Amino acid sequence: MDERIAELARTTKETDIACRLNIDGSGLADIDTGIGFFDHMLTALARHARFDLDLKCKGDLDIDDHHSVEDCALVIGSCLDNALDERKGITRFGCAHVPLDEALCRAVVDLSGRPYPVVDLSLERECLGGLSCENIPHFFESFALAGRMALHVDMLKGRNDHHRSEASFKAVAVALRQAVALDGGSLVPSTKGTLA
Repeated sequence: MDERIAELARTTKETDIACRLNIDGSGLADIDTGIGFFDHMLTALARHARFDLDLKCKGDLDIDDHHSVEDCALVIGSCLDNALDERKGITRFGCAHVPLDEALCRAVVDLSGRPYPVVDLSLERECLGGLSCENIPHFFESFALAGRMALHVDMLKGRNDHHRSEASFKAVAVALRQAVALDGGSLVPSTKGTLA
């Protein structure tokens, strides 16, 4: 089996990002975006997806966190898409329910090649640490678009926004771990013969 690893560097006037993603890793993460809570969420994503993720981002945080969060999502999603290549032999679908104390999140993913994000986290706080809560669903939306996947993330229960946010990243991670798994087949998992 070829290694399913991708690297990408992306530089704009707003962000400078370098990323390396191994989807057959063990959950190791080396992440520095300049946004502590975001680093915490991405570390949880890597750990529970069992992806090895190295990500460095220097963004215009003097303006706000939007550009950094969005661009990191685009880069990680693009790396996932590149690492999957033709997507032959993958399970394709994944579903997870993940609790964190009182919070319960459901994530469902289809690595269909057709991006369609639907995210409802019901977050109430303005921010968690240096991460604006409005950028958490936006991360998942941008990640799904760049990763070419249908992604549904629904918060079923919860009161604490830290718990709700963390449960969402962990649920997406577990669903992704299922979806990227190689199931022993050699074909693209689609009756069309292609995932696009």
